[in-house]
Amino acid sequence: MRRKKTLHPLVRIFLSFLFVAALVSGYLLYQWYQRSGERTTRLWDWLRNPGENTAWMMVAGERCNDAPFAFPTDGFIGFLWDDSFRPGHRHQGIDIFGGQEPGITPVYAAYSGYLTRLPEWKSSLIIRIPGDPLKPSHQIWNYYTHLADRDGLSYIESNFPPGISELWVEAGTLLGYQGNYSGDPNNPTGVHLHFSIVMDDGDGNFRNELKIQNTLDPSPYLGLALNANQNPGEVVLCEKTQDE
Repeated sequence: MRRKKTLHPLVRIFLSFLFVAALVSGYLLYQWYQRSGERTTRLWDWLRNPGENTAWMMVAGERCNDAPFAFPTDGFIGFLWDDSFRPGHRHQGIDIFGGQEPGITPVYAAYSGYLTRLPEWKSSLIIRIPGDPLKPSHQIWNYYTHLADRDGLSYIESNFPPGISELWVEAGTLLGYQGNYSGDPNNPTGVHLHFSIVMDDGDGNFRNELKIQNTLDPSPYLGLALNANQNPGEVVLCEKTQDE
C-alpha cells in the first residue's frame, strides 16, 4: 500500500502565508477602491476630456456659502484630504486638476496672509495666516505646490522669487500656474495644484506638510466635502452649484 505524499512543513507554512497575503491584499484593494477608486475613475475621465465634464469643475474665486477661503484655481477636485493612493499612504491636502497643459491654469491666494518661498522651492509657496478664521487664536499656513513644469521650470509669479519671506498678499492674488513637477523629470505628476492647510508648530513655523497629522481637514475652510472618510465617491462641488 502506497503512502500518501505530504507537503513539507515549510511548504505548508509558505502556502499558508501566500493565502493570508492574498486575503490581506484583497482587503486593502477593496478598501482603496471604496475610498479612492471611484474618484480615480472620474479623474481619468476628466483628464481625457475635460470639455465633456465641465459640470464637475470648480471655479477659481468661488466661495461656497459662508466658507472663509475662496477656491484657489479652476478644475476638478481629483483627490481629497486623507485619500489613499497606496497602502499606508494618507493624502495631506486636495489635488485640483485644471485639465489644461502645464503653465496655463492660474492659481490664486485662497486667503490673505504673509507669503514665503524657501530658497530651494521650485514649485511651492506657503502663506502664513496669523489668525485662523475658524479658530482665531491659532495660526495656520496655506501650502501651494506643483507650480512648475516636469523639469522644475517654475510657473510661480516673478514677484515671489526663491528666498522671499513674509510678503503680505491679499486673497485673490495671482500666485502662478498649475504644473506637473514631481522632482523626477521622468515621472511627472498630472497637471494640478496641491493645496493643503498646515498647522503651526507653536513657535511660529509651519510643520512638515508631508505628514497628514500636521495638516487640517480643509472641508470647513472651503465649504466643501473634502474629507475622503466622509465622501467615498461624490464629485465635490458647492451645494449651490449642484442645485443650479
